Amino acid sequence: MGARILIVDDQDNARRALAIGLRLEGFEVDEAADGSAALDRLTRFSPDLCLVDLMMPGMNGLELARLVRERLPHVRIVLTSAYHLSERQLERSGIGRVSFVPKPCEMPALVRFLRDKTATAA
Repeated sequence: MGARILIVDDQDNARRALAIGLRLEGFEVDEAADGSAALDRLTRFSPDLCLVDLMMPGMNGLELARLVRERLPHVRIVLTSAYHLSERQLERSGIGRVSFVPKPCEMPALVRFLRDKTATAA
């Protein structure tokens, strides 16, 4: 089985489509519709990488990323959004090393990116 990825996105259809696509590519995937559900799944699923939507109601992606970093510092974090974030903005967020993937993202490019990120984590 491939790397374990937790997808966190409040848009059900987008999250489910992404999960299906990544499973077909050999990743082991779990899903969460919000930050609270994601925190619950962290210990049970133990992901290698969290793919987190930046703009979610309640706990946003940056807040979730900070909590993931505190609880499981080895987990890679990839933020995603239709709104672009610069490297400088990511640095100022105070959550440490994270990556950013703009939405929408074509599946082949995302798969290559995620394989690279999870391969370097090993």
